[in-house]
Amino acid sequence: MDELLNTLLALINETLTAAIVIIAVSLLLYNLTRNLKDRVARSSSVVLACVTIAYVGDVFISLEPSLPVYEAVLRLQWLGIALVPAAMFHLSDALLATTGLPSRGRRRRIIRILYATGVTFFIAAALTDILIDPVYLGQVVSLRPTLLFPIYFIYFVMSTGIALVNVQRARQRCLTRDTRRRMRYLQIAMFTPALGTFPFAVLLGPGTELSINALLLVNISNVVVILMLLFLAYPLSFFGSNVPDRVVKTELLRFVLRGPATALLALVVIIFTAPATRVLGLTGRAFMPFAVVTVVLLWQWIISLGLPWLEKRLIYPDEDDDQLNKLQNLSEQLLTRNDLLQLLEAILASACDYLRVNTAFVASFTDMRPELIASVGHLLPNDSLFDDDKDRLRQLMQPEAGALAQDELQIYHWQNYWLVPLYSKRNNTATNGLIGFIGIQARSPEIDLSADEHVTFLRLVWRAAQALDDLALQTEIYAALEGLLPQIHLTRTRAAEVEYRTAYPAASTPKDLMVDRNQFIEQVRAALRHYWGGPGLTHSGLLELSIVRRALAENDDNPVRALRTILTQAIEQQRPEGERKLLSPEWTIYNILDLRFIEKHKVRDVAARLALSEPDLYRKQRVAIEAVADTLISMESETVNGDRHLTSEIQNSIISPVRES
Repeated sequence: MDELLNTLLALINETLTAAIVIIAVSLLLYNLTRNLKDRVARSSSVVLACVTIAYVGDVFISLEPSLPVYEAVLRLQWLGIALVPAAMFHLSDALLATTGLPSRGRRRRIIRILYATGVTFFIAAALTDILIDPVYLGQVVSLRPTLLFPIYFIYFVMSTGIALVNVQRARQRCLTRDTRRRMRYLQIAMFTPALGTFPFAVLLGPGTELSINALLLVNISNVVVILMLLFLAYPLSFFGSNVPDRVVKTELLRFVLRGPATALLALVVIIFTAPATRVLGLTGRAFMPFAVVTVVLLWQWIISLGLPWLEKRLIYPDEDDDQLNKLQNLSEQLLTRNDLLQLLEAILASACDYLRVNTAFVASFTDMRPELIASVGHLLPNDSLFDDDKDRLRQLMQPEAGALAQDELQIYHWQNYWLVPLYSKRNNTATNGLIGFIGIQARSPEIDLSADEHVTFLRLVWRAAQALDDLALQTEIYAALEGLLPQIHLTRTRAAEVEYRTAYPAASTPKDLMVDRNQFIEQVRAALRHYWGGPGLTHSGLLELSIVRRALAENDDNPVRALRTILTQAIEQQRPEGERKLLSPEWTIYNILDLRFIEKHKVRDVAARLALSEPDLYRKQRVAIEAVADTLISMESETVNGDRHLTSEIQNSIISPVRES
């Protein structure tokens, strides 16, 4: 009975040890791919790496290697064991720095000393017997402490204790309830690396680590370590993140369920089915692949069903649920421009097939000018076709008031096509509801639709009108979003700046608008796209720039006009010297800025004029926008520095006579 219990506990220990490795590695990868630029994320990654190294050794030992390899793995484990105290102190220092108490040099020197001490202990454990001494017991290698172990114990206790004190200091510096709560979670979870990596087996005596009582204690501690690792991941995920808390929680929940949880279930199935003699008439190893695939598929199905409920219960408060539902519905209902164009082409193809013609097209009225949107067939209409007869087209598509019958086909004969007006369901009094027209190749001089053809064509026309109406509406939505989204300043990073106490006087920093270059570039992009009007210009954060305020006097105190003037100046600074050439490489940046944003030409037209492919044009357009942003930053810096210099001269001119007197 004891032997069976010992085997079961050893199997559970093997499972839990592997689970710790999976969770630690998963969280390490999560940190490395999300916010590695943040100091807290980097230092916590070192802690997770140490835990991973320590437990990977235990997993490898469970595979029963040869005794020399067994001993080598036990020694190499000390890379993680020896460096964990230094990594914990490093993490506590990063937390203090985040709360506004950066090191003035002393804590930084202590970190270096602790890492050097940890490396020394690792070398002593890996290459000598002055820290640990291996003892061979049959097929097992145990360790016993030697001369240097008490010094390591003092190093471990002092480093861990000071790290916990530092976290307490960081918690006291938190100003909001949420940040204090997260820091309290970190205080509790900081025991995890110490509890999980300290070599308790060395203190138990050779051979005793495999007893029932020792295995029971180890399994309990492993369960605690697993829970604490997950507990540790929650508060750490908020540091360095620039997205709202809701998004951080959602990402972490989905990552844990789809990543570590899936791997753990597969691991449990493998460990407990592989040794089985018979399962459903099959050997354990033969049954194992089927079991793993089944469990993984079922688990993913359960996640898909349960994740919305979990997110609503654990993350979204009741007052946010309605807003989030509207945002999700908007995301699900919106289609891209290409989606709508494909839908229009499918409608045109259906009309051609049913009416037995070869060519059809849809055109929209942009500023009362016909513009080709989609077409099928060989004889494609082009802009020149519309330009040759655009006045007659405009008159043809403007029926008299009262004669409008949007539920009936109004077919007009124009050149070689039958034209049918397309009307918007939205109130558009400026164009009397007209948003475009559909053209079908005329199969005869007279309109000879049968009753069935009339009904079917009416249904296709109605669908084309809906698609064209949605295209116009979504273009407005995208334009508004493009102009307004860059104006949203508050991010997770900005919120963190006011969640902790400040210690030392902050050094002079640039304006908030200039701190994040990527956000500044987005502001410039939105302003350029709405150069002649739109929220990207009228609500732009660029209106706060000193250079814009200086330009107010020259622009009738109109901030929008002043910003447009500054943008024009920045664009003109991209202009090379000499005569303008459309196909010259050195003129590409300026030509793109001028043609796309000032003259408002379409992408395909600009690409054709500059002899570029559309993808290449988009790449160079990004470079051009970044060039304008850098120019604005330079202009703003010169203005701010000039103002400071002028202020200093004025102060000196006032102070000097006073001193002389």
